[in-house]
Amino acid sequence: MGTLPPELLAEKEDLLKDRVAIEMKRYFKADFKRIGHATKVARHAERIGKMERGNLAVILCAAYLHDIGIHEAERKHNSTAARFQEQEGPPIAREILEKLGAKEALIEEVCDIIGHHHHPREDDTISFKVMYDADLIVNLTETLKEKPKTGEELEDLIAKAFLTESGKKEARKAFDL
Repeated sequence: MGTLPPELLAEKEDLLKDRVAIEMKRYFKADFKRIGHATKVARHAERIGKMERGNLAVILCAAYLHDIGIHEAERKHNSTAARFQEQEGPPIAREILEKLGAKEALIEEVCDIIGHHHHPREDDTISFKVMYDADLIVNLTETLKEKPKTGEELEDLIAKAFLTESGKKEARKAFDL
């Protein structure tokens, strides 16, 4: 039969991220805090990913599923610590992505990102960096409500903690700097 034209492949991957968002919501059920967090991360990740010209299918699937292991971490380890989320998340994400018919390469990259999403490595992909920066923006937004920082402190944090220039730009916009 041949292969699908690039525009149809892009459309198929676009549909995948929408279906992943639905599955994430189904998985979290009434945990609106987690659903809201993942949705905000995905929103920032999409903007950063477009600026970085990253693989939006990988980026958005990872953004929607990055904390998918949190309930298992609570159940098995009585903790939401990052290492337990990173341990429990990939098998759940894999199951969701396989059910949706995602390609193995996408599944592998998304699971790799989820498996260390709080711990950057030297050789991380642009998809990881985009998702990391988006999650950091949302986590900082939540933290700043309780512990505000000055503009100078935020600028310093952005310069040191963010992995992409687009992530830094998005953070400055999010924090009105």
